[in-house]
Amino acid sequence: MTELRNVEADLAQFRTRVLLIGLAVVFAFGLVAARMVYLQVTRHDDLLAQAESNRTAVLPVVPNRGQILDRKGRVLATNYSAYTLEIIPSRVDDLDATIKALGELVEVTPRDERRFRKLVEESHSFDSLPLRTRLTDEEVARFTVQRYRFPGVEVRARLLRQYPNGEVASHVIGYIGRINQREKEAIGDWPEEDQANYRGTEYIGKLGAEQQYERELHGITGFERVETSAGGRAVRSLAHTPATPGNTVVLSIDIQLQKLIEDMYGERRGALVAIDPRSGEVLAFVSKPTFDPNLFVEGIDVENWRTLNESLDKPLLNRAMRGTYPPGSTYKPFMALGALETGTRSASTVINDPGFWMFGGHRFRSHGDGGLGAVDMKRSIVKSSNTYYYSLANEMGVDAMHDFMKPLGFGQITGIDLRGEVRGVLPSQAWKRNTYKRPEQQRWYAGETISLGIGQGYNSFTMLQLAHAMATLANGGIKYKPHLTMATENVITRERTPLPGPPPENLGFKPEHVRTVIDAMAAVTTEGTSTRVFAGAGYASGGKTGTAQAVTIGQRDRYDARKLEEHQRDHSLYIAFAPADEPRVALALVVENAGFGAAHAAPIARRVFDYLLLDQFPNPQDLAAVSVGQAGAPIGKPLKASEMPWPPESSTPVSAP
Repeated sequence: MTELRNVEADLAQFRTRVLLIGLAVVFAFGLVAARMVYLQVTRHDDLLAQAESNRTAVLPVVPNRGQILDRKGRVLATNYSAYTLEIIPSRVDDLDATIKALGELVEVTPRDERRFRKLVEESHSFDSLPLRTRLTDEEVARFTVQRYRFPGVEVRARLLRQYPNGEVASHVIGYIGRINQREKEAIGDWPEEDQANYRGTEYIGKLGAEQQYERELHGITGFERVETSAGGRAVRSLAHTPATPGNTVVLSIDIQLQKLIEDMYGERRGALVAIDPRSGEVLAFVSKPTFDPNLFVEGIDVENWRTLNESLDKPLLNRAMRGTYPPGSTYKPFMALGALETGTRSASTVINDPGFWMFGGHRFRSHGDGGLGAVDMKRSIVKSSNTYYYSLANEMGVDAMHDFMKPLGFGQITGIDLRGEVRGVLPSQAWKRNTYKRPEQQRWYAGETISLGIGQGYNSFTMLQLAHAMATLANGGIKYKPHLTMATENVITRERTPLPGPPPENLGFKPEHVRTVIDAMAAVTTEGTSTRVFAGAGYASGGKTGTAQAVTIGQRDRYDARKLEEHQRDHSLYIAFAPADEPRVALALVVENAGFGAAHAAPIARRVFDYLLLDQFPNPQDLAAVSVGQAGAPIGKPLKASEMPWPPESSTPVSAP
């Protein structure tokens, strides 16, 4: 029998299935539509931003670093454009093989490789590190053709720092170098705005003015939005906010004078600081020996670093503000002023100088074997009587000396606009208690006071402090804070902004007391220990020679430089000011282990004054004699300083490493 199907039931079932399937389809399309609305409407802005970020990249535009100029506008630090060959170590499988292969395309010297490996040790593996700088166009072309062989290696166009005068004034100018890990951590603690300004920056000031005025020199970072390919390469620029170049920093030093002084030191070690007492501007800031800051820009190689760091002459030491020395007899004018100001002695008080002074059964040596006889204050300075100041120190006592010398800046931070200044030692009873641990060492003994009067004993000061005190005395007790920077200049508007300093401080010295000491120091150059050096000068000046012991010589022993090692010989010092009636410059200098101050230090001071006051420049014969301590007054006819070429014709331009 044939089964008859219920057509109506089948049709109803079919319709139900179609309806369910239709509902499912509609629901599915509803989900799609809802998702589309969610993505296209609700999250439109967010997803558009993500799409843009995948398609575009925001790159920092590092600003050009500002220049550093001297007071006459001569360039001390600048930038030059060059191609560099750089490697990102994390993207290179075999670093040694890659460097070897690159050496077949461009010249890679052993020094380049040593410097690169030192950078690898100090940096992250994802940093782009320079292997070679200053590529020629031909070298760039050769690498570009073969670039596909070297993943992780790029040629970049960069502005590199250059110090065109090489070693001259290197302790003042300083240098820049790659930002190290410690500096990155320090930047991480800055405000967000400052951190943003250093994105993309790889170099930072490490020393000198480059470090002190980093924020002025750096500039303001710009940004560029670029469209990128799937491989992450920039295709085209979409928007650009230009960087603002760093400001120009104008220093107060005269680079020609600075080089002259460095040349006058020759191969000798020492320091000189010259200050305008009317403003505190530093006219010269010399530390010898110096170093070439260009070596540090791209990272110094191990060999050069070892040479500088292990040298017995310590060229990296800024002797002007980090080297401390006993002031020797240059301390006597300040002791004399202290005697007058504290009422300990009058200018007419006469002391007998038999050539020694006895205290507690101990014989302190003075002037030669015969002594000076009757000595008043003026004669004590002119002839440099030790006996006069031995007895004066005993009368004043260590704490009274400390309290008078402290406002003059001895043993204090001057606050000059360079980092790393040391305090030195201005002794007192409290200082000794705080410095030593054992009770017998903490006690101050009366005999220790005596040698302080002649600038020996515990006294230890920088040439910056000594020059600062000299400038204050020459200015009648009006003390200005010393500074090395005159102004900053906007590179776009050319507008100069003087850097404000604190108001001067009046130490309250009585004018008649200051005049007594000033007149005595002026007599030093006409009838005293520096008479021969200042013979024929076209101006009046004041000064005081000093000879400071580097090692202790027994009271019964006679000093003989020929029997001592070079580093054991006495230091040669000189402090001075000029012109005597209205001082425009005050200075202090030391020539290490050179001996008598009038023979080695004073001739340098004479020629500094001749340069600044008379526009005179020593001729080659005179300069050579001064550099080896064989000159007094100028030899032969001087040259005209304003007509001397800069840079000197005999010098070759300094190229960057």
